[in-house]
Amino acid sequence: MSFNIGLSGLYAANKQLDVTGNNIANVATAGFKSSRAEFEDVYSSTRLGSGSKVIGNGVRLANVSQQFTQGDINNTGNVLDMGINGSGFFTMSNNGSVSYTRAGTFKVDNAGYITNTDYTSRLQGYGVDANGKIINGVLTDLKIDTSNLAPKSTSAVTSSINLNSTAAVIDDTVPAGKFDPTNTATYTKSFSTPIYDSQGNQHTMDQYMVKTGANTWKVYTLVDGRNPDATGSDPKVTAPVASTLSFDATGKLTQVSTPNPLGGPAIISSDLTLKGWVPGTVTDGVWKANGAAANPAGVTISMAKTTQYNADTSRTIPTQDGYATGQITNLTIDGTGTMFANFSNNQSKAIGQVALASFTNEQGLQAVGGTSWKETFASGIPGYDAPKTGTLGEVVSNSLEESNVNLTNELVDLIKGQSNYQANAKTISTQSTIMQTIIQMT
Repeated sequence: MSFNIGLSGLYAANKQLDVTGNNIANVATAGFKSSRAEFEDVYSSTRLGSGSKVIGNGVRLANVSQQFTQGDINNTGNVLDMGINGSGFFTMSNNGSVSYTRAGTFKVDNAGYITNTDYTSRLQGYGVDANGKIINGVLTDLKIDTSNLAPKSTSAVTSSINLNSTAAVIDDTVPAGKFDPTNTATYTKSFSTPIYDSQGNQHTMDQYMVKTGANTWKVYTLVDGRNPDATGSDPKVTAPVASTLSFDATGKLTQVSTPNPLGGPAIISSDLTLKGWVPGTVTDGVWKANGAAANPAGVTISMAKTTQYNADTSRTIPTQDGYATGQITNLTIDGTGTMFANFSNNQSKAIGQVALASFTNEQGLQAVGGTSWKETFASGIPGYDAPKTGTLGEVVSNSLEESNVNLTNELVDLIKGQSNYQANAKTISTQSTIMQTIIQMT
């Protein structure tokens, strides 16, 4: 009996050393989770039980369980290196064969798909529609789209303007005060804003502010130095049409009145709208269309944040929603796993989102090598969602999760395993000595 007990102890100690050695070997493996050998004692029993004086039959290996504790997140500088800070697993697909990993060492193959290091499995996530909106709920192979960003024509311009209430009044009812963009004496201040047409061509929109009376200003808007509605050979044939800004005694804007181009009463609003603008250029006083188009709805210029206070006439940096064609310059990934393509025109567009998988029982996952796991009946089916949703962790780009192996503990376990092995070997050696003594007595 003692031989069997000693042999089982040797086997258990050997397995403990194997597990410890495997942990030590993978101390530098990204996303690796350390394992622990779990043992249980062995007893012989009958149908009536084991009794109160039964001696055990030794030990056996009950389980080798992996410890899914968090590893350190270390920066690598590679944007496609991703670590998970919290719970969850990256999902990989190899022609439909799904596996799960915490090792975020991803590459891009020759087709643009994000894959593991040996290019055999593709990272799974959510795609985007034509407008860059994430399509949740449907997993797909994530791909980096390197195509150019199509231009967008300007439809809205927003800024904050203050008009100096003490500025001199300009009488535009006399020839000397009639608005002329080439004569600075006919306007108080001018502001320029870049806008774009449907082909991404940049144009300059100039606004000329003219104080015409107490609490009253006029605004003349020109595009590329001409009246936006002028499409003839001479851009000055149609005189610029002014909108009137009215303020109350406290300097707040009360209304913006613009003559109706179709006739009838003036348009009262807090916005100016350029409609009928045909993109083109003016060369030597001759206007020519460039074949592009303006935004079909026109360009809406918000004047709601305009004030008239006793301060310099000035404007904050304007914002407008148009842009030229853009070429991709780099990729960024935020904490929710959303991948953004950044373009040379200072725009960005979502091109996909990494999905994370979670399991009811992580200990039930089956390790399959390559720092990957497969689902089993014990693990339960996976649940997929975006990072930072519910209990799922966040994705940290430019970083990797290191192995969670504690090398100091493993070295101590190595010493303990060696001592266990030696002690069990001594049990067998002692039993052999006893048997030799008995044989010599017979």
